[in-house]
Amino acid sequence: MTVTLLTSQSAPTATDADALVIGVFQGADGPVLVTHIDDFDLTGALTALGATGKPEEITKIHTAGRLATPVIAAVGLGPDLRTAEGGSREAHLERLRRAAGAAARELSSGRAARVAIALPADEPDEAEAVALGALLGGYAFRKYRTTESSPTDTELIVHTAQGAAADRARTLADAMTLVRDLVNTSPRDLVPADLAAAAERVAAASGLGVLVLDENDLAKEGYGGILAVGMGSAHPPRLVRLEYTHPDAERTVVFAGKGITFDSGGLSLKPSKSMETMKADMSGAAAVLGALQAIAAFAPAVNVVGYLSIAENMPGGGAQRPSDVITIYGGKTVEVLNTDAEGRLVLADALARAVADGPNLLIDVATLTGAQVIALGVRTSGVMASDNAVAAQVADSARRAGEAMWPMPMPEELRKGLDSNCARGSIRASRTSPTSLPSAAAACWSPRCSCASSCPTGSPGPIWTSRARRSTRAGPTGTSPRAVPVPRSGPWCSSRWTWRTAGLRAGPTSPTVSEMMRPGRLGRRPKGWQKAP
Repeated sequence: MTVTLLTSQSAPTATDADALVIGVFQGADGPVLVTHIDDFDLTGALTALGATGKPEEITKIHTAGRLATPVIAAVGLGPDLRTAEGGSREAHLERLRRAAGAAARELSSGRAARVAIALPADEPDEAEAVALGALLGGYAFRKYRTTESSPTDTELIVHTAQGAAADRARTLADAMTLVRDLVNTSPRDLVPADLAAAAERVAAASGLGVLVLDENDLAKEGYGGILAVGMGSAHPPRLVRLEYTHPDAERTVVFAGKGITFDSGGLSLKPSKSMETMKADMSGAAAVLGALQAIAAFAPAVNVVGYLSIAENMPGGGAQRPSDVITIYGGKTVEVLNTDAEGRLVLADALARAVADGPNLLIDVATLTGAQVIALGVRTSGVMASDNAVAAQVADSARRAGEAMWPMPMPEELRKGLDSNCARGSIRASRTSPTSLPSAAAACWSPRCSCASSCPTGSPGPIWTSRARRSTRAGPTGTSPRAVPVPRSGPWCSSRWTWRTAGLRAGPTSPTVSEMMRPGRLGRRPKGWQKAP
């Protein structure tokens, strides 16, 4: 199933489409139309059908041949936040995203192959919100369906003059669709080598530098964390390094993503119910891959490196054991007290390796601990950082992109929870243990990750929804790629930059690939690095 986005500046009522989507605000005396249609008492019809205009409410009305479209779908926008007291621009845009997504999902699930959308889209940010919401709402993963007839391809026509904003939405939706497709894929079809191959394909298509280390390379170079996690699986691990460079860049940002293609818990075996969504434990790596794809398209003036730490955590005969002591990249020893805390281990290697990139900001994205779900619920990701101001800026960047993130505290007294009697550090896992969060955010305290600021983000909850929502289907949400912060200034760098969200204002230009590293950074390119054609 393919969803195509088009834009139009013609009159919505004259569009040749199977359905026309219009917006309805929730007024004090009933529904208030955003788009008025002559010779059609739409307000009266909506009132008679009991429509109120509450958010994401959908009311279908047949036009009986009076319009070019046979069906009008009125979608609720709630109270008009543009004029309501206490309303915010971000909340208004989120309402538009969800309304467009709900309408697209509802109509694309039926027989509508061509849908016209006439929601408020006069401003660039409104047009982007409507287009992005519609594309994400129309998403469906049909790879393994065998009993249903193939769904028809869908064309979404957004009525707006803001074509560039629609293009930005298309780029972001492509990145999020990539993430959703990867997370939806069966784990038997996405072992570590498969995910690494997918990253290589994205790099080739986007003009990114790419390096893939297999199990032999990992052993030779001392990546003990990734190797330890992958020892119990028949499918060996991989470490992928992606790089985007810009000739005018003065700062470097590194992203690291947890890529556990299936997490059984290892010998610290999970309960069977907890394994049902563990194919999604590679969502962090998928999000980093999607973010790099979008960044290459937007071409911001900053160097960006992405690491995908990929392994399968299984309880095979060669699996690591609780009480094992392993040596991660760079020589630090770690005592493993719970093999179900594997995400910290695979990320430790990537974060330690990232020191060589000289990052001004390092962000890891991962489904690390259920403790975050207990604290923040299933829709909000936690953000922890070595600098509270950085955590607040990352959360603010996510808010402006329409993704919920919340800064979490990192009190110093929790640092002792990482101590070990026989190694430099320890790794354990518990949904309620006070050591769970600090071990998840160990990078913030690690001397090996000596960048200006480090910021772990993520939570198992927001990346997956077990129940369908009005604006999206059940399954992976594709969260994080559109909230990637493109640095323009912050307390972590000396220049006076400002923060903006990738895709909100950056233009959709072609990426530029120059040298992988500036002179003096490492002195040479890593073995096996190649520039994508």
